[in-house]
Amino acid sequence: MSEQRYGFEAFDCAPALRLEAHERVASLQFDALNRRLERIELLIERMEKRLWLTVFGVVGVVLAQAVQSLLVNVG
Repeated sequence: MSEQRYGFEAFDCAPALRLEAHERVASLQFDALNRRLERIELLIERMEKRLWLTVFGVVGVVLAQAVQSLLVNVG
């Protein structure tokens, strides 16, 4: 008696369902992680802009004091 298995439908088994559920959870976790990383990168860019603004402000004050002292010594 040989059985032919060509006409049978595939069935879902518990280990395959658990694996699929785990893959979905892992995918959701990676998506959440990517969103958090994008938010952190945005915050870092904003902080970097503020840092450069502060640096240029300090340089501007130093140059203004240098020019002022030159004008006092020349005049």
